[in-house]
Amino acid sequence: MNSYGKLPRTPAPPSRRLSNILRTGGVLLFAVILAGCDTVILNPSGYVALQQRNLIIVSTILMLLIIVPVIALTLIFARRYRADNKDAVYDPDWHHSTQLEVVIWTAPLLIIIALGAITWLATHTLDPYRPLTRIDGEQALPADAKHLDIQVVALDWKWLFFYPELGIASVNELAAPVDVPVSFKITSATVMNSFFIPALAGQVYAMAGMQTQLHAVINEEGVYNGFSANYSGSGFSRMNFAFHGMSQEGFDEWVAKVKREGKNLDRAAFMWLEKPSEQAPVQYFATVENGLYDAVLNMCVAPGKMCMSEMHHIDAMGGAGTESHENRERLQYDNHRAEHGDEASGATFPASGRPPRSGDVQPEGMKPDAVAPEANQPQSEPDAHQGHGVPGSPDTPAPAQLNDKPN
Repeated sequence: MNSYGKLPRTPAPPSRRLSNILRTGGVLLFAVILAGCDTVILNPSGYVALQQRNLIIVSTILMLLIIVPVIALTLIFARRYRADNKDAVYDPDWHHSTQLEVVIWTAPLLIIIALGAITWLATHTLDPYRPLTRIDGEQALPADAKHLDIQVVALDWKWLFFYPELGIASVNELAAPVDVPVSFKITSATVMNSFFIPALAGQVYAMAGMQTQLHAVINEEGVYNGFSANYSGSGFSRMNFAFHGMSQEGFDEWVAKVKREGKNLDRAAFMWLEKPSEQAPVQYFATVENGLYDAVLNMCVAPGKMCMSEMHHIDAMGGAGTESHENRERLQYDNHRAEHGDEASGATFPASGRPPRSGDVQPEGMKPDAVAPEANQPQSEPDAHQGHGVPGSPDTPAPAQLNDKPN
């Protein structure tokens, strides 16, 4: 025992490994933050995206109010109470401090309350279904302001945009005037996807048979990247489009260009357009068949299919009774691609008529390259790699499963 009644410490060689790791991690974190300051998300051009950016910054600062002191105190304690510091007081019987407990619990509690309040307000203010009330941070939206309606359809693997008020449509190119509120209605003609323009607003999901909404406004002229933010198959990484923020004059010229160079988009053209394809070029449509977007939303573009609205009406009236079995084929929405040789990207032999993805075989819809120019060609027999045969087994289809009996 020493003169203070404390246990003596056994000197040990100083180790700075922990402090070096923390110091290196801090430098890397700071570098990442600096690098991210120039990204689109932290430097947006739309009022909605700007508010979302501010929410991220405020939330990060509030959390750093806890993280930074904890890291700093960790480094201070590690140095002050190191083994070779004989001047530090060593008190193994210490067990409680009211002042310390108040600080430990009060600070995080206040931060959680602040984060909860900010999150609650932002959830309602930035609701994508809520119409805009402001054009930017300084200008309120006039009561008689005109909105631009745009209908968005996610395809494999491209984007189709309808302008219902203008009677035009485009593929993989979107345009809107600066400081004009835009009302998006979003759906999918295939699997679940996500519509995302980081400079404009947050991402919103696109789902077949359902419609989501997004209200946003672009405040600066420029060309911005838009893409799919939800994996949707082999062509997902190339499912990009350009969003043009234009002056009103520039937008009017773009509309005139679409009407001048565009083709006709009817149901037959849509059925051809929705076939899986990668790196689809920009296309314009000067005319659009009436009700086409509604048919896509109700999953009844293909001839003979029952629209979801019709099915909902039948259900609301109490059902179709015993004769409803006649609607069975009209309610099969997922097999028209297989019937026409344009099955989903995951289909394999025998349903697809072509071998599965193996070796040089490319997925459905993928642009053939020099390695496999015969990609996507129908096959009459499975290839040598079909199934999960063990070495030496015959190259024949797998036997029928035990549970393939009808219910």
